[in-house]
Amino acid sequence: MATSNEFKALSKAFSGHNINGQQKATSNEFHALTKAFSGLGVDEKSFITILGKWDTKQRQFYRKNTQEFFKEDERQFERWDEAHVLQVRQEFLRLKDAVVVYTMHPWERDARLIKEALVKEAQPQHHIIIETAATRSSEQLLGARRAYHSLFEHSIEEDIASHIHTPERNLLVGLVSSYRYEGPRVDEELAKSEAKEFLKAIKDSGKKELIEDEEIVRILSTRSKLHLKALYSYYKQISGNYFDEELGGSLILKQTVECLCTPQTYFSKILDASLRLDVDEPARDSVTRVIATRVDEDIKQIAQEFHKRNGTTLTNKIEEIANGSYKEFLLALVAKSA
Repeated sequence: MATSNEFKALSKAFSGHNINGQQKATSNEFHALTKAFSGLGVDEKSFITILGKWDTKQRQFYRKNTQEFFKEDERQFERWDEAHVLQVRQEFLRLKDAVVVYTMHPWERDARLIKEALVKEAQPQHHIIIETAATRSSEQLLGARRAYHSLFEHSIEEDIASHIHTPERNLLVGLVSSYRYEGPRVDEELAKSEAKEFLKAIKDSGKKELIEDEEIVRILSTRSKLHLKALYSYYKQISGNYFDEELGGSLILKQTVECLCTPQTYFSKILDASLRLDVDEPARDSVTRVIATRVDEDIKQIAQEFHKRNGTTLTNKIEEIANGSYKEFLLALVAKSA
């Protein structure tokens, strides 16, 4: 984004000192076009109305004075910054990707999300596997596993085992292969006992990584969500802190506990971290993933949690950061739960 001084300079230039008559562009046009290149999605209307009427000199002036987007080449022309070209192309595709994710069958959607998370070896996205496995119902997860068989002719468990060779592999395999009890019964005494096991494991965590503790992995990957929420509550009573607050540097375990016990908090954090201008592409993709996958589940509760945590509504944040038709699509999805 251009600085305020750059805006002032360009506003003065666009007011007619450098370009006269019908060739001049207003400072509002510069603001609008720069914003259209920024944020999530693109403002298609601004591209059409502004670029459609700018002549060669106006476009050249814009290139010369928008150094974030264009670089002066040694052969005396202004060229697009390669990274920004890629980003603009991705932003034009963002609406299409959102529509595809939203209209896809949930089983296929989740299977493809897990596959994509596995093959991005340069940027491991284990949190997407955790998120998908831990926030779906048993039947939804089973459906995703079936779809994965059809689409990729492998099992999810098989691909996790072949792609991931770090300690979290056992936890991830356990999560995706789980078929949890979803009835109302909770064994309170067992939940209390396992809360004590968790506390002991954390106190002894200097001896080995918590992610390698077989009992913790077993409990997180097999117990019902109601049981785990009871365990979560009992742990707070025993230790004074919630379990995920005492996991130290084990981000994988923190994400697992949040997704199983407080999913709305987890998703609101993801949206808060993603609805920003200065984030990388995987973070930008998270906005589509969270809203499109939770719109028929708990987007209303996620929006409430977002408001509570950030002091602004999810709708207002989307209005601030997103652009064009992509913004309108996100707002329409969020409004469905209002």
